[in-house]
Amino acid sequence: MIDKFQSIFVIPELRKRILFTVGVLIIVRIGVHIPIPGVDGEALAGAFTNLQNSLFGLFNTFVGGAFQKASLFSLGIMPYISSSIIIQLMGSVIPYFQRLQKEGEAGRKKITQITRYGTVMLASMQSYGVVAVFLPSLTANGQPVVVNPGFMFTFTGIISMVTGTLFLMWLGERITERGIGNGISLIIMVGIISAFPNVILSEITLVREGVRGLLSEFILMGIMFLIICFVVLLTQGTRKIPVQYAKRVVGRKVYGGQNTHIPMRVNTAGVMPIIFAQSIMFIPSTISTFLGDSEFAQSLMNWFSFDHPFYWAVFGLMIIFFTYFYTAIAFDPVQVSSTMKQQGGFIPGVRPGKKTAEYIDNILTCVTLPGSIALASVAIFPYILMKTMNINYDLASFFGGTSLLIIVGVSLDTLQQIESHLMMRHYDGFLTKGKIRGRRRM
Repeated sequence: MIDKFQSIFVIPELRKRILFTVGVLIIVRIGVHIPIPGVDGEALAGAFTNLQNSLFGLFNTFVGGAFQKASLFSLGIMPYISSSIIIQLMGSVIPYFQRLQKEGEAGRKKITQITRYGTVMLASMQSYGVVAVFLPSLTANGQPVVVNPGFMFTFTGIISMVTGTLFLMWLGERITERGIGNGISLIIMVGIISAFPNVILSEITLVREGVRGLLSEFILMGIMFLIICFVVLLTQGTRKIPVQYAKRVVGRKVYGGQNTHIPMRVNTAGVMPIIFAQSIMFIPSTISTFLGDSEFAQSLMNWFSFDHPFYWAVFGLMIIFFTYFYTAIAFDPVQVSSTMKQQGGFIPGVRPGKKTAEYIDNILTCVTLPGSIALASVAIFPYILMKTMNINYDLASFFGGTSLLIIVGVSLDTLQQIESHLMMRHYDGFLTKGKIRGRRRM
């Protein structure tokens, strides 16, 4: 294992990518601790202690603690994700966006530009709700969180938060382009992991004070181990469709004549359905901030509170929907069938062309159903854990749910990218069994 870590830094390109990614993530963590002007940090920390077990506490987890500090990155990358979801939904119903998706690189650039404009609009709306409504309403021991509420505080706060979101979006794109892994997902994952040391310290304190015994801690550790194993199996599980290629002669060379397979992943969509669903679930709370203390706003907050069964039922259904939705975008059976036909490939017992596309689509549908249900089950597992073992959400989220899915999914995706760089240069990968000997070249 040590040799494999050393191999990472032997390859210059991979070393530069990893160091660039680490440097950008350090910048992200520094920005989390820079507050917007006009906020009393001590009063905000005191006021937020009563909101840890609310939807605001869950949102704070996704933005790496930035919301609790009212920092420049308080909104995190969620406005960008929400805008991407809206654009993708429009791409399946609005002809204009359907044409853009078929225009290749030029169409993708236009969609990216529209997504960024949508990010600015959503970030402006959400920042107004936070700066103009939420923060001025908070107090701690009679001390208001906002020192001098008014137009200047609202204006500077909105500008700061929107700029912070756009800066995070830009940093995520730079990681994807020049670093290793998906930049947006890595930013979210690092924000979640940043809370893990505080969770461990709180558990140690509870054990020392006798609130929870060692047996309960060992049971929790066992549950965490089993859930991690289950999530890894869910992420890596595949259904192999056998494919045969007929022999064909091109010049003096013979191509084809081999047997292979199409790997149909149980969870083709990866971690994106969780992120998509979670972003949508934040919308009701955002709307309620504009409605003030009205009865409808209170009812909306109650029904969409993260500890309410209705919230988790809707959350689970949305995960199943987005799993199918994102799978349909990421994997096109018609295109796969067409490519196979052009290359002389076929599935034994299935006619090429339309029949092959229908066969692949049926298998994809059947495989996605248990995968989506399993994904939703893991996402709502913290609710069951909180009710049965009486633990808070910060701890429960690391034993299942969205946080663990994101951490495991993003870690595996990043590890696979590192693996591909190592294998291309004939080094042993992290996921191989040491059958390839590295040729060390500087």
